[in-house]
Amino acid sequence: MDEESQLSHPQDQSCWASLPDVCLRRVFWWLGDRDRSRAALVCRKWNQMMYSADLWRYRTITFSGRPSRVHASEFESALWYVKKFGRYLERLEIKFLNPYNSVLTKKFQVTIRGLLSCLGKSNNRLKALSIQHLELDRLVWRNSIRCSFIKSLSFFLKKMGKHLGYLSLKGARLTVEQGCHVLNSLSYLRNESTISELNIEDFFSHHLAVYSSPQFNKTMATFCNLAALTLNYNCISDELLENLCENNASTLWTMNIKCHIHDPHGQVVWGMSWAKLARHATNLKVNFFFERVMKYERLTRILLQEIPCRSISLRSCYFSDPDWSMRPTLQELLPAFRHTLQKLTFEFNNNHESLDEELHLLILSCRKLFYFKIWAFLDVKFVERILKSQEEGQCALRTLKVRAPRAGPQGENVGGGDGFQNLNVHVCMCVCVSLLAQVRIYTNRCETNEEDRTLREIYRKYRKLIDSELNYFVIAYPMM
Repeated sequence: MDEESQLSHPQDQSCWASLPDVCLRRVFWWLGDRDRSRAALVCRKWNQMMYSADLWRYRTITFSGRPSRVHASEFESALWYVKKFGRYLERLEIKFLNPYNSVLTKKFQVTIRGLLSCLGKSNNRLKALSIQHLELDRLVWRNSIRCSFIKSLSFFLKKMGKHLGYLSLKGARLTVEQGCHVLNSLSYLRNESTISELNIEDFFSHHLAVYSSPQFNKTMATFCNLAALTLNYNCISDELLENLCENNASTLWTMNIKCHIHDPHGQVVWGMSWAKLARHATNLKVNFFFERVMKYERLTRILLQEIPCRSISLRSCYFSDPDWSMRPTLQELLPAFRHTLQKLTFEFNNNHESLDEELHLLILSCRKLFYFKIWAFLDVKFVERILKSQEEGQCALRTLKVRAPRAGPQGENVGGGDGFQNLNVHVCMCVCVSLLAQVRIYTNRCETNEEDRTLREIYRKYRKLIDSELNYFVIAYPMM
């Protein structure tokens, strides 16, 4: 009996038995769903820990858009999760990766309908929802499937809109009517939406002049608590800026605006509209992202000096145009924002013109600039000039990083992805601090031995400065 008693009530229990709840909860936090389920079978205490709200507040549910046995049960497991732990959710992200055919989009639509229905019944604490890159204008989304999905999402937002603080529907690609119907759901029965962060970048299909739609401007007038707004430039109009000024001036901090070559961007927006918004929304900072919109004549219509620009990104995707010049933009347009610019990103093909001097002067003129990234044809001495300016206290950059593309003999990309990859480091890397500058140096020559040697000499010359202040990564690479 004594031996049997000792087996039932051991005197020397495992240390796991006395592990504090806070520690056990942390262990569970690091486990995946399958391991959590197995751990919950160990004992009653561990089973109770499985239902700790802290473990289920944040969730990313990913659906594969390709038919596969491995992913066959992900739709069912997503529903199981929401039924079991959905009441604890505070932040939910849903991903549907490159749907292959209409069968999968239908299955996704049915699953989301059940998931949102269950969530709407059991959850009253959801604060953030993200469903990105659905591209609902693709042919794999049949009209009936698309309409059913929009109906389910709109019904859910009507019920949960009062709780949400963040919503991202980036890349949904809807018509103006469909998009406004979804956004209006957030203000259902209240005539206003208190959501604070809204991401509707690429929310509407390409080629739509959303700025001319009275329906869109009426919809945006219902938002009265926006702190961050992300959208495309084809949505910007004087009416929109007026609505933001009237309803969100005290809360609006950030506007992220994407301007793509395929989106209409020829509308006239008056500088006085931007000036009024900036005057009332005193904390407002605007970030612009241009994709293949590079010509000076177009940029001057958009980048008005009344805009409180914090960041500007100009990407040409390496399309070469011998009639295009970046020099007027660097010399005349961007210096107008020298008192507010903090981030600059350039990716362009300037094989036909040298811009080292213009870039250097621009960096020196922007005294608040802490992030500088450029992928272009540059002389390696450009790096030395920046380091010298940094040593003399003329600029505020703290990280200098140079990367380069790998290109074939005719200029085509070699390898996977977008043709860019991390290459062998020829200089030391230091601990990264809060500020950043990134540079890619292109050269037309097949061999870079001379450039590599020069970069090593530059590093040795400024090693003390680099080791004490900079995150430094520099390399030259041929782009033929």
